[in-house]
Amino acid sequence: MDSIVTDCELLRVALQGEKGKWTLLGQSFGGFCSMHYLSVAPDSLREVLITGGVPGLDTDIDDFYRLTYHRMQEKNAAYYARYPQDVERVKALAKHLSTNEVFLPGGSRFSVRFLQQLGAGFGMSDGFKAAHYAIESAFIDGGVHPVMHYGFLRAIEDFTHFDTGPLYALLHEGCYTQASASNWSAARVYDEFPAFDPESAGPLYFTAEMIFPWMFEEHKALQSVAEAADLLAQKSDWPTLYNPERLAENTAPIAAAIYHDDAYVPCELSIETAKRVPNLRTCITNEYEHNGLRADGARIVKRLLGMVRGVH
Repeated sequence: MDSIVTDCELLRVALQGEKGKWTLLGQSFGGFCSMHYLSVAPDSLREVLITGGVPGLDTDIDDFYRLTYHRMQEKNAAYYARYPQDVERVKALAKHLSTNEVFLPGGSRFSVRFLQQLGAGFGMSDGFKAAHYAIESAFIDGGVHPVMHYGFLRAIEDFTHFDTGPLYALLHEGCYTQASASNWSAARVYDEFPAFDPESAGPLYFTAEMIFPWMFEEHKALQSVAEAADLLAQKSDWPTLYNPERLAENTAPIAAAIYHDDAYVPCELSIETAKRVPNLRTCITNEYEHNGLRADGARIVKRLLGMVRGVH
């Protein structure tokens, strides 16, 4: 994040000169970068728009994951309410994976906890449908013994895509860590939420945008970086990204779309930050999921520009 903002500053000066200002639009992690930008170089910014990306300024990473696990419990309940037939389908899938050795086309072992990662898309407007359509075609019909459909196995790889984005897995927890080690936070906090345990009596719950140490054993694309992942999990000298004192004196106009049901950036943290930063106006809505900018970008950007410029 700090390197990205440093690069942006070099680019701004090259394009506009030392005194030039520009407008930021930050989606998700881009919103985190925008808040860091406001912490270190606020005079470079004319106005800032943020969608689904107002971070907690000094939130402990474990508390961050407690909020996301809680939100995912709600998402799972909503998923099974929409597709009640998937309760038994998913249980059948989990039973098959726990009693058979199944491999994905790319060579990764397909386990129950791997299956739970289908919830990574539950924070998107089409996430429920994508998971449901994959699950309903998991097995080939008509066989004497259950056989998994190749299309389903291939779809599972598309849901995780770590073969094309290994840095995401390596640096994800670092996005939420300041001046301390993450120490595999998502994995540690997992134990506080027994509903996600595959052995629980209820429906199998899916996890969200979380990285676990076992992934560097089972995801073939991540096996070569397992040692690096563990070193990063123990790294404690991450920079402090946000300056609450400087942000408390902010004068740049900021408008933020905060998604009430966001599975990735808890709205509770975003709302608390908005209270601490002057000139930060919010639009809090449950009309959109985390991908609101992609789903209805023209409308959202128009609304946010109107908020920072006083035009309605």
